[in-house]
Amino acid sequence: MGDEESIIITLPATAAGQRLDKALAETLPQYSRERLKTLVQGGRLTGAAGVMWDPATKMRGGEAFTLVIPAPRPAHNIAQDIPLIIVYEDEHLLVIDKPAGLVVHPAAGNFDGTLVNALLHHCAGGLSGIGGVARPGIVHRIDKDTSGLLVVAKNDPTHEGLAAQFAKHSVDRRYAAVVAGVPVPPAGRIEGALARSSADRQKMAIVKDGRGKHAITHYRTIQTFAGAAQVECRLETGRTHQIRVHMASIGHALLGDAFYGRTPGKLLPLLQGLGFARQALHAATLGFVHPVRKEKLCFESPLPDDILALIGALDGATVE
Repeated sequence: MGDEESIIITLPATAAGQRLDKALAETLPQYSRERLKTLVQGGRLTGAAGVMWDPATKMRGGEAFTLVIPAPRPAHNIAQDIPLIIVYEDEHLLVIDKPAGLVVHPAAGNFDGTLVNALLHHCAGGLSGIGGVARPGIVHRIDKDTSGLLVVAKNDPTHEGLAAQFAKHSVDRRYAAVVAGVPVPPAGRIEGALARSSADRQKMAIVKDGRGKHAITHYRTIQTFAGAAQVECRLETGRTHQIRVHMASIGHALLGDAFYGRTPGKLLPLLQGLGFARQALHAATLGFVHPVRKEKLCFESPLPDDILALIGALDGATVE
């Protein structure tokens, strides 16, 4: 096709023993390793033996390939002037303090009004396109009804550098949560692999070893109330709904989280009186090494008004 570009590549002898995607990334530094991996998996790389499908294939060194790179396909996303709370921004990345209720990425039922739509407007095209889609490279996500900090990459090298830190679990991510009951012991470590629930594919569940993705959450109690507690949860790994599932698994589901728990009847009138109808979870701390500047950055987000009001009401409540 006219919009495609074909590149002839010869790997150096030093590529011997390397994974295919790593060898390609070192040979073609203008493309991120994630981008090249996606192209390989899409059947875009051809060698002497035909199409190369597996980016983990070990190289001998000296192989010649033809790589076909399609033009980035425009996403259906549209730029929308949605206000953003920007905690930090430079030419490489930005850190957003997301309010509860804002969906991060368009999906079925939420095709606009998302963080991505807002970023397309704010950055006017200056965003990463990993995966070959002309859209912002969202490095990580937080749930629609979770508030707090997340980082967004503006270019592919920054995206890949941040993604590598998340993969190595070196990013400092701490969440403030309000849970039902008072944890005993007051601090601990929850370990349990997570996968889609066999009973409800919309939910995540703890599964036996050998299945799902390894997940570890560290929690500590900050303060206690009658029938509830404020805890800090530090993610050692970052899986979908990890804190919500892990805290529910030890009998302390997040208040307001009807998906994974049920608000105790004695606390229900308090939440209803506040109009509190989301999981009490806030991404309060985000720390990482800037992929380009190599400086350590750490950001803090104060508790939002609705969680502060919940804590205030709990602090003054007496539950029989």
